Amino acid sequence: MIKSNLLVKITRILRGIGKRMIERTWRLGAGARLFFLTIIYSGESFRRFHLTLREIYFTGVMSMMLIIVSGFFVGMVLALQGYNTLQKYGSSEAIGVLVALSLVRELGPVVTALLFAGRAGTAITAEIGLMKTTEQLSAMEMMAVNPIARVIAPRFWAGLISMPILATVFSMVGILGGYLVAVPLIGVDDGAFWSQMQANVDVRADIVNGLIKSLVFGIVCTMIALFEGFDAPPTAEGVSRATTRTVVISSFAVLGLDFVLTSFMLVV
Repeated sequence: MIKSNLLVKITRILRGIGKRMIERTWRLGAGARLFFLTIIYSGESFRRFHLTLREIYFTGVMSMMLIIVSGFFVGMVLALQGYNTLQKYGSSEAIGVLVALSLVRELGPVVTALLFAGRAGTAITAEIGLMKTTEQLSAMEMMAVNPIARVIAPRFWAGLISMPILATVFSMVGILGGYLVAVPLIGVDDGAFWSQMQANVDVRADIVNGLIKSLVFGIVCTMIALFEGFDAPPTAEGVSRATTRTVVISSFAVLGLDFVLTSFMLVV
């Protein structure tokens, strides 16, 4: 009797694991299918580029203040923490290099992607989920309007264009914040701050790699937001859960991809 109950429990556990694996595999395949359909129908959306421009304003310009404020304070904190550490080794003049490399290589693309997922990604998911709930997407299909070309593709390209710009602004404002803390507040030499940064920050190894990361994060975060909204159940609870999944999955994806991309970039 005890063995029979144990066998039933093990069977239920294995069945539950199998069900979740099948569901995750199905969602991954559906997301890949949506991505390829978005690329295929992008030509139709480019004919009405004003739709993409409107989404760039919504995802990029409306996120600019959040990016500027966050980058400014991150840069100031980096300068304070970095100076405290470098001073112990007599290298306080290299504070500019520390701030610039930390922002351009890692914090700029990663923090921007996390903020983008929290602000623009959730808004995209909620908007598309509500369009599905109110049957606007079905109405487009009834009128022979492709919802992927009309709704999905403009938002995808808007996210792809906005992310590198936002990451660049984040890094620039962060460097400015680090300068204001290191030079006027702490007293680091102005010339040493900029000259060492200029000598040690490489365009290809640092700036270009940071832009590549931001492009990849833009594709991933935007597609996750689009798929979650497109796949959300047409209920208030379904849209709210899809919005939550957008933030969680995007955060995990950004952090995991950051490790993978950094590994390839260091090897190359």
